[in-house]
Amino acid sequence: MDLASLCTAACVSPTFNSAVAYRLPFVSSSDLSGFYLDEKTLKHVVRRVPGAKSLTIECLRMRNDSSIINVLGEHIEVLSLPKCIHLSYDILRAIGERCPNLRSLLIEFAGCDAPELFKRKLAEMLQKVPLLESLSITIRGTSRDVFDVRPLGQFLPPSLKKLKLQQTDARLFVLWLDAVRKIPLFNLRSLSLVLDLISDDLLITVVHSLPHLVELDLEDRPFTLSSVGDLTNIGLQALKFCECLIALSIVRSKMNCPASFTRVDNKGMFHVSEGCKRLESVKLGGFANVTEAGYSSILYLCRNLKKFEVLTSPLLSDSVIDNVTGVARSVVELKLSSCILLTSEALEHLSSFRKLEVLDTSGCERIGDQAPFYISKVTTLTRLNLAKARITDVGLALLGAGDLPIVQLCIRKCEKVTDKGIKSLFHADRKICKTLSVLDVGYIPKITDAAIFTIATAAKALTDLSLRFCNGVTDAAVQMLMDRPNHNSSQLQMLDLCSCRGLSAEAIMLPLPLYAFHRLRWLGIGLTDIVSKRGIFSAICEARPRLVVCGVCCDFGCCIVALYLKVTLAPVDSSKMSTGATSKVKSSRTTVSDNSSNPRIAIMS
Repeated sequence: MDLASLCTAACVSPTFNSAVAYRLPFVSSSDLSGFYLDEKTLKHVVRRVPGAKSLTIECLRMRNDSSIINVLGEHIEVLSLPKCIHLSYDILRAIGERCPNLRSLLIEFAGCDAPELFKRKLAEMLQKVPLLESLSITIRGTSRDVFDVRPLGQFLPPSLKKLKLQQTDARLFVLWLDAVRKIPLFNLRSLSLVLDLISDDLLITVVHSLPHLVELDLEDRPFTLSSVGDLTNIGLQALKFCECLIALSIVRSKMNCPASFTRVDNKGMFHVSEGCKRLESVKLGGFANVTEAGYSSILYLCRNLKKFEVLTSPLLSDSVIDNVTGVARSVVELKLSSCILLTSEALEHLSSFRKLEVLDTSGCERIGDQAPFYISKVTTLTRLNLAKARITDVGLALLGAGDLPIVQLCIRKCEKVTDKGIKSLFHADRKICKTLSVLDVGYIPKITDAAIFTIATAAKALTDLSLRFCNGVTDAAVQMLMDRPNHNSSQLQMLDLCSCRGLSAEAIMLPLPLYAFHRLRWLGIGLTDIVSKRGIFSAICEARPRLVVCGVCCDFGCCIVALYLKVTLAPVDSSKMSTGATSKVKSSRTTVSDNSSNPRIAIMS
């Protein structure tokens, strides 16, 4: 049994509790992701599983390095530390000293603009972990390049097989790679980078320096629209030298400006499909001049393909799927996001994908009610994203009639959906009533309390519910979700109420009912009038010590922040903020904390 199941079983009887107490020391993996534990609770939990070789900790509430250092030990081989808001780069040195047998490290910092300090601490760690095979480091919010890692070549463990860095400078990384490839036994198999610019020089250097790559993941975030030094078909042609490549991802992000790969066309995709026929996973984003012919060549020639994803491709049309009917039956995940030419007809032959489990057409605004009819025939589907589609209640009724075992469903910004559509989705005790765990119905103006009652009653396995920007939701719905201890709603672990302007400041009142938010781990209330009730946050967290109350408008779980400033908590007048203003505030990626001692309360600056 896993750790969560063991802890649940321990509550059944003294006999079970005794059996679990005996079993816990032998648990080899402790995954605490999704649990925002404080330092005291973390020490208690880790002490109960002293032999765990794999440890994952959400660090949102860890106030200093010692909170993590105290649970480190020689037994740890796999360590994951996401959302390290308060941890310094000194934690790297401590990890090296206390975890000499470490094989895999994932750590995510909120940057502090100290590249020299980072390089020094990273070098100290690398010298102490000779068995390290996988290293993933993300640093957000810095104004200077942190990953100038050229001086570190001499300290890289020969055992390193997987490297992920975010964010780094492409030119400096090329120079660094030229140096480290001369290290004896250096044989990187997986490389993931977030860069300022993907160029031919970068791709050619990577391919020639690391010919045994199995996974290559590149994302760039350019600041200008200039195509000088940009990726071309020549760079993609070099991929043919990576004969072992099975996973390829090349994406241009629009985070800083609306740029795309303007110098790559179908010929570049032909180079990929002909030179990398062993590919099992492909993700391509921002290729503005590639049509369905280029993408179809990949689907047709890569016979082992399991995951296929295309982002923001303005020339991708419906025929991309028509051309490969009967060929791509091994595909498990199909994602065609923000492709403006894609219509419902593209999904007509979707049933030929016999193993399809994940479908994502988010941002394809020409997808209509016919699409759910085609989707309903894919009986293996478990995750579906139809965000911004033009579906109506009729489409949801067709989807519900298909009786699919959907676990995750997103219909965000499907503005024509009403309460009636939600009811038809769950009617007659379909499979979705038993399987649905994550539901996003955000940004739908016609969603009201009636839809929330339907969801809470019908979705028996629901754990995550997003209602953000649903102005028709009122206090009555929140009260229903709070005070029904034996109802399906009591299973909720994450609830997003951000910018629900129909909620009053009294939507959450003290004292809380005994079972209110009994299982809830994360509550989003950003841009609502509830935020003005500054005094109740500490009381809520005292009543529910495992609950994080977020007033920042993060998506589920709180993304790691770019900057973490200590200022006085101030109420937010959500009525004066437009949707556009909200998106601008969110894109600034700046959150601040209450200057009280409670780190679980956050509010937008």
